[in-house]
Amino acid sequence: MRKTMGKPLAVAALAASLVGLTAGVALADPPVVPNPGDIVGVGSQTTAPLFNQYSTDYNAALTAAGDTTSPRLYSFDAVGPSPIVLKAGTGSVARPAGSTSGLAYLHAVPSSVDFVRMDRGRLTTDPLSDTFVAFAKDAVSWAAQSGGHAPANLSTAQLKNIYTCVSTSWAQIDPTLPNATIKPFLPQPGSGLRDFFLKALGGGTPITPGACVTSGVEDNQGTDPVLNDADALVPYSVGHYIGQAFFGRSTGSDAPGTLTVRSINGIAAVNTATQTINAPFAATVYGRVLFNVVRGADWTATDAHGAALRNIFGPSGFICRSATAIADLKSHGFLTLPSAVCGTS
Repeated sequence: MRKTMGKPLAVAALAASLVGLTAGVALADPPVVPNPGDIVGVGSQTTAPLFNQYSTDYNAALTAAGDTTSPRLYSFDAVGPSPIVLKAGTGSVARPAGSTSGLAYLHAVPSSVDFVRMDRGRLTTDPLSDTFVAFAKDAVSWAAQSGGHAPANLSTAQLKNIYTCVSTSWAQIDPTLPNATIKPFLPQPGSGLRDFFLKALGGGTPITPGACVTSGVEDNQGTDPVLNDADALVPYSVGHYIGQAFFGRSTGSDAPGTLTVRSINGIAAVNTATQTINAPFAATVYGRVLFNVVRGADWTATDAHGAALRNIFGPSGFICRSATAIADLKSHGFLTLPSAVCGTS
């Protein structure tokens, strides 16, 4: 049986302490250098802003409950100055940029990284010793410049043709569109958003991008000048976009800019009335579960470190059960998972 609290503070007590707690302002990176025993994460930029808020609220709840000894939660963005110091007493390392590089750090620097924000499912190349813990639902669509040449909707077949360079002009997509060259973009290799999008376009087998595709843009950052182009399109997390566009979660370059998220196969990605991911779209192959990845041995450990991981990520932990955490999730644009799924591996 998994313990629900390591040291001292029970999950129920933590949840109670969150009632009426005003969420603090989340910071981009930890405001302090985390201690060796703290729970530190890296990885996907898609859920980085959410985890900044989780960190702020979880740590505030521990403090409000008078707990001065339980490990604190910290998360480093995928984008920002580099190198960084992940924990006190460790050397500086290059900032891991994305899900796959974050996963490499989980094993390369195990004393410094305790979890990885992951916006894709397990790949056959991922270590079997890792545990993928589900916590939210997202979807991936594509975005293009408002007022640009791209249509409001593209089919899976059309997107596949664009990203394999079979279709290179908007007029090939629709004769009524301008005869202008399409400029498809992708995030850098190793991005979970990129991996998921290419796999969805291939019906479960990732397509290989063609020579006309430009790789290297940051996930979900529509402010990138290269995307300020009437012919550009790029995959985009629908949840992240909703947080940016409707809930004021834009910060600096992490904003949609002039981009708007479009439909696929005639199904709108965003429900503008409810300001949520459109449920019918989330039910397609473009809907995805978001995970946090931990080392399997840590997840089942009976020590304080294992207990802290379960208290944060587990079925009875902060992310799945705290009213404040659930509100944080929704205000960042993501959907909750059924209670029987959240926190499971």
